[in-house]
Amino acid sequence: MEQTEINNLQTIQDFWNKRPWVIAGPCSAETEEQVIRIAQQLKATGKVDVLRAGIWKPRTRPGNFEGVGSKGLPWLQKAKQLTGLPFAIEVATAKQLEDALKHDTDIIWIGARTTANPFSVQEMADAFTGLQLPVLIKNPVNPDLELWTGAVERVLKSGIEKVALVHRGFSSYGDTEFRNAPMWQLALEMKRRFPDLPFIIDPSHICGNRHMLQSVTQNAIDLDYDGLIIESHITPDEAWSDAKQQITPEKLDELLNAIVWRKERVESPLIHEELEKLRRQIDRLDDELLQLLYHRMKVSEEIGFYKKEHDITILQTERWNQILERVCRNGALAGLSEEFIKRYFDAIHLESIKHQDAVMNKK
Repeated sequence: MEQTEINNLQTIQDFWNKRPWVIAGPCSAETEEQVIRIAQQLKATGKVDVLRAGIWKPRTRPGNFEGVGSKGLPWLQKAKQLTGLPFAIEVATAKQLEDALKHDTDIIWIGARTTANPFSVQEMADAFTGLQLPVLIKNPVNPDLELWTGAVERVLKSGIEKVALVHRGFSSYGDTEFRNAPMWQLALEMKRRFPDLPFIIDPSHICGNRHMLQSVTQNAIDLDYDGLIIESHITPDEAWSDAKQQITPEKLDELLNAIVWRKERVESPLIHEELEKLRRQIDRLDDELLQLLYHRMKVSEEIGFYKKEHDITILQTERWNQILERVCRNGALAGLSEEFIKRYFDAIHLESIKHQDAVMNKK
């Protein structure tokens, strides 16, 4: 291995070991001048670890800007030589990966559309065999954790040792303030499934705008994410793609300064002792909740016996609507969101139906 390759691997290893990660750059590489200028400005902040840029841009419909293609790779290579910043790009085919490797690409990411297609992920995994570069895997466009999990498993099986997860939000129906709804509960479940893999936020694609970037990033850091990958452009309003969600390096610097970078653990025995006291309270309350749920299900079973004796259906829509109306009203008085109350009591209702069904259909 040549000395330049060894130095490059040491740089990536240093990056892999540090926290938090800050990966930044334009949605798309547009011109050589643009790529070099943004790299220099990001380097000047002293906070960016890796330059990112889109070379190939998958689009839902033809006719939109689909990236400059492989001719943009030498631009990133030159920006790396001038600034020392390693760079990351998205690839979706084995040919794109081959071109990327010819130009000293440091980090690869698999995009949301690719993650949603197991055939495409397997093609990439086969192409990764024998390589040592890090691979970031974005969540699929649709809210399907099994697709995301499968993508991770395929890449790990290929022999890639440095794998990280990127939460970029999920497509959803209906009006929402987000471009892609974060659906934090799905991301946290993925984090639980792969606790040893780095997990970062992509606030640009979640928000689709600039004004929410800081709050979404802070939410992620509060949930113990390991950093962020964010879009930054020298002149965001003139960007060839995703102009509304990109920010200048100066604004990025301000955003990073405003973030409270929290830690999962603290060394102070006094702080730890106080936290443990509160956690013990939570444990006791959880035990009480479980006992209350146990007694509630016992009452549901008694109702099931009554319904069986009198040939009454399990589901009583009018009664359920009355319950929801009451608990949502009382929940609001207790400072609980309607969304949480409905989700919580929907789960309780389904469990009650199971208990009544077991009673009514027991042989």
